[in-house]
Amino acid sequence: MLFKAKQKPGWLSLAVDRDRVDIAHVSWPGNGRPLVTLCETYRREGSLEHTMTRLRKERSLDGFRLTALMPAGQYQLLQVDSPPVAASELTSALRWRLKDLVDFPVESAVVDTMQIPAGDVAPGRAAQVFAVVARADAIRRHAEPLQRSGLGLEVIDIQENAQRNVSALFERPGRGVALLTFDETAGLLTVTTGGELCLARRIDLSLSALAEMDEADRQAAYDRITLELQRSIDHFDRHFAFVTLDRLLVTGIGPVMGLRDMLSENLDLPVELLDLADAFDFPDIPELRSTARQACCLAGIGAALRSAPGPASGR
Repeated sequence: MLFKAKQKPGWLSLAVDRDRVDIAHVSWPGNGRPLVTLCETYRREGSLEHTMTRLRKERSLDGFRLTALMPAGQYQLLQVDSPPVAASELTSALRWRLKDLVDFPVESAVVDTMQIPAGDVAPGRAAQVFAVVARADAIRRHAEPLQRSGLGLEVIDIQENAQRNVSALFERPGRGVALLTFDETAGLLTVTTGGELCLARRIDLSLSALAEMDEADRQAAYDRITLELQRSIDHFDRHFAFVTLDRLLVTGIGPVMGLRDMLSENLDLPVELLDLADAFDFPDIPELRSTARQACCLAGIGAALRSAPGPASGR
């Protein structure tokens, strides 16, 4: 090409649902705080390719570096022992360990890995890694409509990584931070330290399911979630003794507000509402001042944080 369009700063992220597409753009202007310049939701009209072709033209999306989140349920995040091989051989060495952990031939899988902070690993205990496993055809079905629309898709990412990117901005030096979010598919608890993902747990309760429960059922759900968090935090304390977990952040949306109060009463660490304004700038998006809107957009904003400086950058 004699004349190539200038690449725009930052990253554009896409989170695709059955009937909508969430788009976010984040850049780093140089003042140490990420700037959110786009955070919008659009209804899908026709196929995904048709919807994104229209949005590419209407919203001038050419020239952005694009990352797309893999839909929940189309990949697995597994924590496994790291085989004693060179980093360049890690992914291939893991395949034989994964064959009994997935319900499809591992030969047809796309596998990627993320290191888990180890500190001083106890003698006789293997270091651990996260393995991200997905069917190759599932990734292809997700990527090809975006590519055919003319968008320059560079990366397919997962929600756990996106949430880690946000959580890392709220860490205090030398400490870990937990973040609990809910969306229309499930809840997700992550714990990070030093910009790295240490723990990720899915909670099989969606935001809409919580909202539709009567008071008795919702209280029972809160009890189950609280027990799951207590167990997860105990697990973290046992396996990451070199890190002090100093607080749990919770997205403030709908029925989760009542859950926050219960967690505050039953967990041995402070529980606070997440407010993106504490770490992000978004002067031209006033709706992001609402913590409910922040909760809806958190995964997309986190996915667009790929250019962040520091240990979590460039992933």
